[in-house]
Amino acid sequence: MLFSAEMDNAVKLGYKFEILWGYTFKKEYIFTNFVDSLYNLRVQYPKSHPLNLIAKLLLNSLSGRFGMEDSFKDITVIDSKNFSELEEFMMDSVKKITPLGDKLLIEQREKGKDVDTFLDSGTETHNVSIGIASAITAYARIYMSHFKNNPNFILYYSDTDSAYLDRPLPDYMVSNTELGKMKLEYVLNKAIFLSPKMYYLETESGKIIYKVKGFKHEVELTENDFENLLFKESFLEKVQTKWFKNLTDANISIKDQLYTLQVTSSKRKLIYDENNKLVKTVPYVINENKDVINK
Repeated sequence: MLFSAEMDNAVKLGYKFEILWGYTFKKEYIFTNFVDSLYNLRVQYPKSHPLNLIAKLLLNSLSGRFGMEDSFKDITVIDSKNFSELEEFMMDSVKKITPLGDKLLIEQREKGKDVDTFLDSGTETHNVSIGIASAITAYARIYMSHFKNNPNFILYYSDTDSAYLDRPLPDYMVSNTELGKMKLEYVLNKAIFLSPKMYYLETESGKIIYKVKGFKHEVELTENDFENLLFKESFLEKVQTKWFKNLTDANISIKDQLYTLQVTSSKRKLIYDENNKLVKTVPYVINENKDVINK
């Protein structure tokens, strides 16, 4: 499934599509006041202030909230003595039954109409809209595509809302406070990008920043670690301590976890020089038969 506006944007870049079927939605600007109010609240406070964080979380959670899977487990607590009366209504959907003294905690995939009536639990409204969620995320990708396909600069790396470039953006695209524009975060002396959400940065002031998705920052990584990972088939193993919660047993365990760092080619083809050092990546090319022709 693909949002139509994102498809139209891709056509401008040379992509071709065959439309098989789809859904239509009515277009409205329904979140203008919501977004403007929360964003104006956020810019009034520094990043360290709780209201800045609260406003940010509410803004960032909007698309995800509408994109939730509309299939929740239903939890019911009943008297054990009543279970035999409900059993014929519930057993097809029951996932788990947990004894709680003289009661039972019953987890169901979906509560049937007859059980709803029996327990008088009413009807739930989840307020989920895939149309809204897909539109929000698609328009964001369309906006970011302007940085990915711009001949005026070299793009080294990009993520959901960031771009690392070889030169400053034009002034009209940059603002520290205006919603919808980019903000200059750092000027870098050096950067090493290994894979999505895995990079090392050195700012012009000498500050070191690195990120590895899923890896705790308490475990130190060095510039040399990232440099070594640029070479073909190299990897780095680090041990980190993680907490694991078990709600069923009501306990938390602390375990050492081995974490392997390595360049991945799951999204783009890796290009190495004559010394087997990673120098760039290129998109995979897929033909009309859905075969990758530049593996």
